Amino acid sequence: MSGQKTVTTKKKPRYLVMADELREEILRGDYSDPGEFPTESVLCKKFDVSRFTVREALRKLTAEGLITRKRGSGTIVQPAIARGGALHQPLSNVGEILQYARDTTIVFKKMPPQTIPSKIVEQIGTSHKRKWFVFHGKRLKPGRKRPIAMTVAWVNPDLADAVEKIDINGAALFSQIEELSKISVSRVTQDIQAIPASKKFAKDLGIEQGEPVLRILRCYFDDNDRMFEISASYHPGERFAYSMHIEVD
Repeated sequence: MSGQKTVTTKKKPRYLVMADELREEILRGDYSDPGEFPTESVLCKKFDVSRFTVREALRKLTAEGLITRKRGSGTIVQPAIARGGALHQPLSNVGEILQYARDTTIVFKKMPPQTIPSKIVEQIGTSHKRKWFVFHGKRLKPGRKRPIAMTVAWVNPDLADAVEKIDINGAALFSQIEELSKISVSRVTQDIQAIPASKKFAKDLGIEQGEPVLRILRCYFDDNDRMFEISASYHPGERFAYSMHIEVD
């Protein structure tokens, strides 16, 4: 089963900003002693927010499996082994995609142009018969030997000038394309689907062929609603956790 989500650049609620900062601190190891996590009162003062905002932020981190909360015991940071060493990926706007890129590293290799594979075309529901620029990358997280994901990115052939200037060891591709082509991301669609690992991706990821992987398929659109990049990232299930927030109207 797969589901698609459109990401917008709407201003992020304060509790999510707070959750992002706390998540980064936890994953960075700032609270190496599980009992060192600040109390609600301390967090209210640190972030200059209400207790309600603090509790909403902590509820989000609890849902992601990063902390546990017990009455009388306070907030406890879950040890890395309890989190399974997985990458926790929040997604409510484009900025959080960039956060994902900052918390990990990826090295791309530019490949010969090719038409978009039929399986990808079927998934995104549109036909692109021209040959697009292609990049293959391996995403790593500090302290882990096995890659978190293998990524294939296709860039619109109209952006040849920008592609020539892309730094394969630099920032996220879509971010570089924005700067080099003077365009802006207006929306991102995302589709998550469990599929069997191909022989190539299984070898690169250190798993058995046919084992399930999560394919994160993203399409990036500019202000003219032109699809300028497609990326497909293949994650072994135990190395990826996806979280999102839903606003109630």
